[in-house]
Amino acid sequence: MATESAFKAFGLKNTVRALVEEIQALYRADSLPWILGYSGGKDSTASLQLVWLALQDLPAVERKKPLHVISTDTLVENPVVSGWVTLSLQKMQETATAQGIPVVPHRLTPGVNESFWVNLIGRGYPAPRHKFRWCTERLKIKPSNTFITEVVAQSGEAILVLGTRKAESQARARSMERLAADRVRERVSPNAALPNCLVYSPIEDWNNDDVWLFLMQVPNSWGYNNKDLLTMYQGASEGGECPLVVDTTTPSCGDSRFGCFVCTLVEDDKSLQAMVHNDAEKDWMQPLVRLRNLLDNPRGKSKEERSGTGPDDREVRDFRRMGGLVQIYQRKMDDSDDRVADYIPGPYLQEHRCRLLRELLLAQQALLQNNRAPAHVRESELISVEELREIRRIWVLEKHESEDYLPVIYEEVTGQPFSGPATLESSPWGLDEFKVLQETSENELQYQLLRELLHVEQRYRTAARRAGLYESLEDALKRSFYDDEEDAVRRARHRHETLSEASVIDGGMLR
Repeated sequence: MATESAFKAFGLKNTVRALVEEIQALYRADSLPWILGYSGGKDSTASLQLVWLALQDLPAVERKKPLHVISTDTLVENPVVSGWVTLSLQKMQETATAQGIPVVPHRLTPGVNESFWVNLIGRGYPAPRHKFRWCTERLKIKPSNTFITEVVAQSGEAILVLGTRKAESQARARSMERLAADRVRERVSPNAALPNCLVYSPIEDWNNDDVWLFLMQVPNSWGYNNKDLLTMYQGASEGGECPLVVDTTTPSCGDSRFGCFVCTLVEDDKSLQAMVHNDAEKDWMQPLVRLRNLLDNPRGKSKEERSGTGPDDREVRDFRRMGGLVQIYQRKMDDSDDRVADYIPGPYLQEHRCRLLRELLLAQQALLQNNRAPAHVRESELISVEELREIRRIWVLEKHESEDYLPVIYEEVTGQPFSGPATLESSPWGLDEFKVLQETSENELQYQLLRELLHVEQRYRTAARRAGLYESLEDALKRSFYDDEEDAVRRARHRHETLSEASVIDGGMLR
């Protein structure tokens, strides 16, 4: 989306000076705290620099209210970007303290129960897709909105400073123009999702070239190196270049998108692959590329084989939904408008979740032992002990997977015993006994039923009150009473057809 430079009329220096004065006027206008969203990318860096310059020029007595700089770490970020942001926040705090600038950096993370790996490997949520984008809300929106809501609760209102720009896309431009129509004062718009939170976008009229020109010409306010930021964008761009745009055919660094290395919402993670391709020293990232590709394509099919078929994960997902229900929908046939009744795949199967855990731990070991990886990568973890403990709890206590495979997998991969209790429940059954039970069961469904019934019996045997026992037994039977998957789907289709016929007979009303 080509737009005219914001500097064309008055030049870089005068445009920046006018913005700094505007920011100072807004800052002094009231006592509302400011919150600035910082991702470490070019737009949020430019916005923060402008606000920092404005605060720097104010007399110390007028710097009365804080500027909270919030950065949301999903814990599955591209490690190069994550390291850049972490070090930037540290430098920011040091410089702000030395200069007497009221900048307060905050690194926000999702709760353990909301983390990517707990949901994917623990609960078995499939890798995110556009029709089931469960990750963004949990990993990014919720941590930041929780922080903003808490600040608003304390002060009544707050001003949120964002690096959004109209030139990013036509959709973004339309959205910003709609909000601008409801402005309560100059340059400040209401936030559609957060009550009592006003939005200020200082660089909303800048294009990509304006942002880079400003970052290259004006030194970073907290002592970081903006040229290193440019280099990072270069490494994440196909072809390794990040030029200033001189015509509509010239590619721009604005097309580089940094995000989670596990992201499956795009067909290929071009920024991650470009970093590895453009810089031989980043070959240590190969385990992350392989792990991401496993999430996206667990069966390892070629692009030609997958063309038009959608996510290739049906074989590694349960035919039942999370609660045990087999749900039918009308699936559109590939070559026609005809539809056929089919089941909606549920969570990942136990075998695949164990495989994902093993591959994740192997990738973590590879990074920890690779001397070419940056120190912050070798000193960090792809998955924390707290997340592993929560995954183990979900597997054993919620999914009734009493084999308790997590400590076994952990020790096999790392060579170290897993830190935690030897068992989560006192059970006379061990892994060997469950293997015998599985071998002697007629099929996997019968094994799952017997395993769950044994788990329910064990849980209630020593309980002082046995309220809920019959409901737990009934749930187990409902989940696994079928002969096999084919039998379960046949029954679900019959139920679906019966309900559809009843709906027609009753004039569209199910009774």
